[in-house]
Amino acid sequence: MVRLPLTPAEIERGQRLGALLRRARGERSMLDVALDARVSPETLRKIESGRVATPAFPTIAAIADVLGLSLDAVWAEINRSEPGGEPTTSGHGARERLPS
Repeated sequence: MVRLPLTPAEIERGQRLGALLRRARGERSMLDVALDARVSPETLRKIESGRVATPAFPTIAAIADVLGLSLDAVWAEINRSEPGGEPTTSGHGARERLPS
């Protein structure tokens, strides 16, 4: 299966997701969070750095759970046009779902 290139909006959303997870992790080690979420530390590092802009939903759900983040909060944060801005999507439609 050929994967289509990511849009600039998807790349930005991935960067916002990574920044959110880094902030939420705080002083906790990446290794501890990754192991608690049952993902590899490399996967968490790639998500936090924005290298994986569209991680699988179960991966994000597991990391969010370990960090005490609701999926609603994650969704709201990654869909802001800029920090503190308005959401960029309404939450409806195939292109506006949480990246998988």
